[in-house]
Amino acid sequence: MPGKVTRASAVLLFLGALAYTAWVLEVVVRTGLDPVRTYVSELAAADQPLGGLFRATDLAAGLLVLAGAVAGLLATRAPAGPAPDPGVPRWARTDTRAAARRPWLLVGWSALALFGAATALDSRLPLSCAPTVDPECAARETAGLVPATHAAHAVSSGLAMTGALVAMVALTVAARRYGLWRPLARTGPALVALELAATAWTLAAVAAFEAGRGLWSLGAGQRLQVLLVAVWTGVLAVSVARERR
Repeated sequence: MPGKVTRASAVLLFLGALAYTAWVLEVVVRTGLDPVRTYVSELAAADQPLGGLFRATDLAAGLLVLAGAVAGLLATRAPAGPAPDPGVPRWARTDTRAAARRPWLLVGWSALALFGAATALDSRLPLSCAPTVDPECAARETAGLVPATHAAHAVSSGLAMTGALVAMVALTVAARRYGLWRPLARTGPALVALELAATAWTLAAVAAFEAGRGLWSLGAGQRLQVLLVAVWTGVLAVSVARERR
């Protein structure tokens, strides 16, 4: 059973990573939004012509990653048989007590599940308009005259990115500390460092925009941030699949 769970986890995570990069379609379709200046979330705003498409891909990405993370949790906590099954990866060959001695795995998979759930919720709480390109929308947002989904969207987006960051750190540490997932153990630290830098850039740009000091290439920073999450998730999926083999 753990072998089937880990196979499902790898497939679900890889598909989730692909769906999470759907925003790159803006390279080939006209959205009317500047990718260097605008929030990624603005692609899915209620007043955008392709908003429905991007909300659907966000929902799919969130649900796929959530399912993959839950499968990872189940494999981590699954009791092993009396003899090791060669079809079960080393990180899943554990009983409940052994799982408790691998807290980085439990924290990492749980955080990844939070990321998936919050991303799916985010898609159901779209912005009503695009504040970085619509001065009237920005003025209404500042005055608190936009729908409550704007505030709720900010919360769900914050939870999603917090979950992603914790998962990236925890599962990368797990890969290196427990001798697992060689591709992730090799590339994970660099991806985490880049993700932290992109997150700092994004947060600084958001603060500057809200203070009326310009955009500081907000869109580029945030797109780099979400791209790195997708790349890391893809590396995790490949690592889980290779470990199983």
